Amino acid sequence: MAFRRFLPLFDRVLVERFTAETVTKGGIMLPEKSQGKVLQATVVAVGPGSVNQKGDLQAVSVKVGDKVLLPEYGGTKVNLDDKDYFLFRDGDILGKYVE
Repeated sequence: MAFRRFLPLFDRVLVERFTAETVTKGGIMLPEKSQGKVLQATVVAVGPGSVNQKGDLQAVSVKVGDKVLLPEYGGTKVNLDDKDYFLFRDGDILGKYVE
């Protein structure tokens, strides 16, 4: 539980990307170079939010456990306990999946 020791600041969100598909539905093994970038992730930690111009705290729009859609580029790679996580601003997250 590396994210228990790491708390993002302001409106930052710590996410763990889903793993890329290594086998197609037809059973063909895909090499690493042909695997697409995974744009879906799970939120593992969120910051308290950002302060707006009036001085009020604006809460983050996602919560821990949400499945989100990320932009293709961006984010800061963070390595905690030999696992890769990514930090994004709340505004950079494109959307969240609703079940």
